[in-house]
Amino acid sequence: MTDARPTDDLAIERLAGDPLPADSRHARQIARRQMIAEAVMAEGSLRIEDLTERFGISLMTAHRDLDELASRGLLRKTRGIVSAAPTRLVEASDVYRSSRQSAEKRAIAAAAAAHVESGQAIFLDCSTTVLQMVPHLSMRVPLTAITYSLSMMNALREMRDISLLGLGGQYYNWCNAFLGHITIAEIRRLRADVAFLSLSAITDGMAFHQSPEMVETKRAMFDCAHKRVLLADHSKFERRALHAMCALQDFDVVIVDAATPSATVSAMRARGVTVEIAPAVTTVPPDA
Repeated sequence: MTDARPTDDLAIERLAGDPLPADSRHARQIARRQMIAEAVMAEGSLRIEDLTERFGISLMTAHRDLDELASRGLLRKTRGIVSAAPTRLVEASDVYRSSRQSAEKRAIAAAAAAHVESGQAIFLDCSTTVLQMVPHLSMRVPLTAITYSLSMMNALREMRDISLLGLGGQYYNWCNAFLGHITIAEIRRLRADVAFLSLSAITDGMAFHQSPEMVETKRAMFDCAHKRVLLADHSKFERRALHAMCALQDFDVVIVDAATPSATVSAMRARGVTVEIAPAVTTVPPDA
């Protein structure tokens, strides 16, 4: 790898989507939109009127900025409120998700990487938790990595001794990934040794997501892998989403972080789920 910056730093750079001009009205506009997005992501949701006061802009300008950010899948507007947080029906953008539970995701990803063996073909989904596995994969090459995530493709494209298979399809800005029937058809033509997956919510022993297209794409990876590993930080057990993918016991391993309540872990094990608790990680391995 040539870039070892944290995932959330790389994600923030993608907020505007355009290079910053040297000094112009357009440059100020892009910079302001970045600051607005960062403010909303930091607080989860804000009143649009509060943004006009904070940034010294008119209500019309605020709506133009927010409409642009919403069109990129970064934020959403509803009746005077702008939000970055997910709901039961809509998943948050990858930029917002990358900044949540980052330490826990790094710990879970490090534990997940221990399930990778040299020479394997692995499915990697578009979740921000699975993306945290990237720094660990250079120690397990050679590998064949298969993904529909553009973020994952960019993270792996210059790693030595990794054969990268990027899956196309319909592009979705909010997750920076390709989903849908074209992607699923490509996945179903392949067979991988391990699939590493994460979903947005866990309820009643089932893994859920807000997007049916996402569920179908992840399910295809699940069906076409010999071993299935679920990565789930403790916040996933506090959320709800609409579309079920499968029961937790259908995974070979469910990896959680140390902050997951012991009662939650016990309940999963009582259902026959193989649960692995990831120890805290304070350092990141050197890049390739």
